Amino acid sequence: MERHLFTSESVTEGHPDKLADQISDAVLDAILAEDSRGRVACEALVTTGLVMIAGEITTNGYVEIPSIVRKTIEEVGYTRAKYGFDYENVGVLTAIQSQSPDIAMGVDAGGAGDQGMMFGFACTETPELMPLPIMLAHKLARQLASVRKNGVLDYLRPDGKSQVTVEYNGHTPVRIDKVLIAAQHQPGIPESTIFQDIVEKVAAPILPKEMVDSRTKYLVNPTGSFSIGGPRADTGLTGRKIIVDTYGGMARHGGGCFSGKDPTKVDRSAAYMMRYVAKNIVAAGLADRCELQVAYAIGEREPLSIQADTFGTGRVADSRIVELVTKYFDLSPAGIINQLELAAPIYRQTAAYGHFGRTDLSVKWEDTDMAETLKKEA
Repeated sequence: MERHLFTSESVTEGHPDKLADQISDAVLDAILAEDSRGRVACEALVTTGLVMIAGEITTNGYVEIPSIVRKTIEEVGYTRAKYGFDYENVGVLTAIQSQSPDIAMGVDAGGAGDQGMMFGFACTETPELMPLPIMLAHKLARQLASVRKNGVLDYLRPDGKSQVTVEYNGHTPVRIDKVLIAAQHQPGIPESTIFQDIVEKVAAPILPKEMVDSRTKYLVNPTGSFSIGGPRADTGLTGRKIIVDTYGGMARHGGGCFSGKDPTKVDRSAAYMMRYVAKNIVAAGLADRCELQVAYAIGEREPLSIQADTFGTGRVADSRIVELVTKYFDLSPAGIINQLELAAPIYRQTAAYGHFGRTDLSVKWEDTDMAETLKKEA
């Protein structure tokens, strides 16, 4: 591959779509805390003054959904009515029904909760074994939220985005070409002040100095103002940031979102498992890049297919990697839930700043405990 540019984006926890994801996963966590076998498919819509919760939930427990919604909104930072959306005044509507018995029949027998294909990916670009553009974008978004929460830039508001363009030489990242940060702010703050503060207090602490040069371009609030944001400016929906949630576009995506889904839904659990397997393959030194695909049929326990692609970086054949995956990993829905300890209220913490590469969280799909076994066998 010749030199080329690749861009990934992230968003802060106050972005409307991410707020919807966090609400969905907060409801899921509350149900799993009461009933580890609860079935949840919870969708949220957020807009000016309103949150709508809809979906299918079957559980032996009970949760107060409006209270969960308001607490989540408060924790994210929508605490004042002048934001156009706040936890005290927002209306909460619910439209919940139980899981379809036709679906439950297959899941109860240990089968997948739906058909579909899921992907996992890992590479050697970062210590987290993730693509560099998405990791930098996530770290910038987290830093943007941090300087707001700790009062360093007290004029910021919860909504925000980041975007990083990295120049590659083949598969190797060599420099940062462009950095874009959109930061919601209170009205009346000079554009020059915001630009300088964001570059100095958000970008500079995060970007690797050796990858920034005189040609690196910074864009901060390119339209000149971002005072109206959050659900007041843009309706948010669960599941609209699936590329932010995964690999920033560096790997393929099966199309199913994660948030609001209990682990019997392979859209979520199998994608986590494929990340776990791909990360262990790369950690074992079997490849510098590895993308895995798995496919399921609703109600079936075993996957329909498994495919590996190491993009010419493999030290063993891709077909050999598929053999190792089949031998050492239980890819049945029940096996995945057991291996990754997914029947627990662990999901709200993953609903912002990516589900993968999260060394700040204790999640099993980021473990590399199988790397030595794979290395010896290969």
